[in-house]
Amino acid sequence: MLDNIPYLSYVISAFIGIGLAAATGFRVFLPMFMVSLASYFHWIPMNEQFEWLAGLPTLITTGIATVAEILAYYIPFVDHLLDTVTIPMATVAGSILFASQFAELGTFPQWALALIAGGGTAATISSGFAGIRAASTATTGGLGNSVVGTSETAGAGIMSVLAMVAPIIAAILAIILLIVVVIFGRKAWKKLRGSKSVPEN
Repeated sequence: MLDNIPYLSYVISAFIGIGLAAATGFRVFLPMFMVSLASYFHWIPMNEQFEWLAGLPTLITTGIATVAEILAYYIPFVDHLLDTVTIPMATVAGSILFASQFAELGTFPQWALALIAGGGTAATISSGFAGIRAASTATTGGLGNSVVGTSETAGAGIMSVLAMVAPIIAAILAIILLIVVVIFGRKAWKKLRGSKSVPEN
């Protein structure tokens, strides 16, 4: 019955892509590692254009990068340094994972859609959490950053799994996350800027 729904495969691909892009907004390498792991063991199919994601070199590289990224976010000051580079990196990773679901569209529409939907989703979530972490540092002296970091890692893992096994749920959560992160991220940045603008006596 579902096979008769027009463009259903594209809709499902979009849900998967949005879910994976949202996951890269939390952590850059964890979603790529999980996709690489799943495709390496043939748990999920991988388009020929993105077979490199299913390769052992990619699996090992993203695995090492995942561990390093997760641990680095528990080191004071290093987490803020990472925030300056992870936003563009998340944009790239989100675009790649989104594009991997639309390889049959053709190069231009595939990457245009990937940059807008995948990269945009990843960048929004990543920048939002950067604002939340900055506000956490300003208000807790960095003590609350480990909670933010743990939440990000958990979010990346959960969203990655959902995107592959329950893409509709993942897409709905991604939209909710975008709204929540934008709201709280903006409030965090405003609060941080407000505290910096207060003149010292």
